This record gives sequence, structure tokens and C-alpha cells, in this order.
Amino acid sequence: MTIKEVEEKTGLARSNIRFYEKEKLIQPTRNAGNGYREYSEEDVETIKKIAYLRTLRIPIETIHRLILGEISLHETLCIQMEKLDEQMADLEQAKVICGKMLQDETVSFDNLDVGAYVPEVKAYWQSNSKIFRLDSVGFLYMWSGSLTWGILTAVVLAIALLVWPKLPDKIPVQWSDGEVSRAVSRIFIFVYPLACGIIRFLFRPLWQNNLRMYVWFHSDLVADYLANFFCFVILSVEIFSVLYIYGIVKYVQTLLAIDCAVFAVLLALGMYKLRNKR
Repeated sequence: MTIKEVEEKTGLARSNIRFYEKEKLIQPTRNAGNGYREYSEEDVETIKKIAYLRTLRIPIETIHRLILGEISLHETLCIQMEKLDEQMADLEQAKVICGKMLQDETVSFDNLDVGAYVPEVKAYWQSNSKIFRLDSVGFLYMWSGSLTWGILTAVVLAIALLVWPKLPDKIPVQWSDGEVSRAVSRIFIFVYPLACGIIRFLFRPLWQNNLRMYVWFHSDLVADYLANFFCFVILSVEIFSVLYIYGIVKYVQTLLAIDCAVFAVLLALGMYKLRNKR
């Protein structure tokens, strides 16, 4: 059957099915005549199983191990139950404390006595260490905010407007070994702020949808982070172009390499802390 028929049978979006293929969870055959994928009833059942396990918050990597027979479903469910129990216990504890605080109608931020609700404060901090891990990656939230995107885009546009009157007719957009390999009309300087808008309103939603199919629980945060990162790269390239024109700098590769290295490390550290809650 075709992928359209699989969509109808499973009730899942084509993007989900393609993702499962990309992750090698299903491997439909190819029609020798036209090269199109052909799905079997077994593929349909496998897709349903995968989607069902994902609703139980079981990671893609674990499902892959299940299909390969590296781990049993019983073992997988036991591990998942432990994780869910831990999450539910944390939520129940927070709910109980909120209930206690609500019993005092006079409680306010100014007169809040933490010790009255949590006698062993240090032990309480320790039991909630994962919350403080999230606090420690506040830069991730700050950088991924819409305000940050707005500031970056405004700076990109402001630079374009400021340098426009003094630009030559042709400006460089590609370099090779420190030399210009391609130059275009100076109107291109306004493509930089336009690109920031395209990244925010076109690519960011696509990244969000794709990341939601992975094991990451903060797909929106990561998508926003990536969008702002690329806007920052655009700002860097725009500034480099202007400086290159006036002979101040020469090699763009070094600038981009530094940008990528710094932001990749920050993203990796942030996601590590977000995902490792134990």
C-alpha cells in the first residue's frame, strides 16, 4: 500500500511515518518499477505499536532496541514505570505542599516561612535538585526567547540601514581563502534581516514539529534556541561583510567556526542538564 493509505489506516501524519523510516524502525520495500515505497500490513501494525509506545513516553532509542530484541517489552515497561512513578511522586509532593499553604489564607510572599512547610530545608533542596539544574541553564531560556530574536533582528536591520549609504555598488556574499568569490548588488544587505524573519516564522515551526518526534522534552525551547542561533550567525556574517569591505577582516571561516563551537557547547550542556533529571 502507499503512504497515503498507511496514513488513513494508522491515523498518523506522513511526517511521523517518514520519521520512523528514517530511524530504521520500519523498512518498507521499494517497487522495482517506479521506486516508490510499498508498505505491508506488518509495517502498518509496527507503526501502530511504535506510536502507541511513544504515547507512553518511551524514547525512540528504546523502541529501536525493542525491535532489535536487545530488550524485552516487560523490562522496558518496568523502567518506564519507575520513571513515571518518580515524576508522579514529585508532582504529588508539590500538590500536598500547595494544599498546606492554601489552608493559610493570610500567606503571602512577604510572610512566607519556608521552614514551616519544609522542616529539613537542605534535604528538601537535595530532593528537588533537578529543579535547580533547570535554573542553572537559564541562559538557554533567555537566549531562546522571542525578545532575543527581536533584538537580534532589530540590530541586523539597523546595521543594514546605517551602512547602506556608504556601501559600494557590489558587496561580497561568498569568500574563498580570504578572497571574494561572489559579489552581488548592495541591496542584498537587506536580505540579512529578511532571513531572520524567514528563520523565525518558517523554519522554527518546522524544527519544532520535527523535534517533537524525538525523545527531547523541550523541543520548543531547542527550536527557538536554534532559530536565534542562526539569526546570530546572520548578524555575524553581516558585520563581517561590512568589515571586509573596509579591509578590517579577511577570513569568515574563523568567525563562523567560533560561533558554531560556542553555541553548540552551550546547547549541549543545557540539554544535558535538562534531560538528566536524576
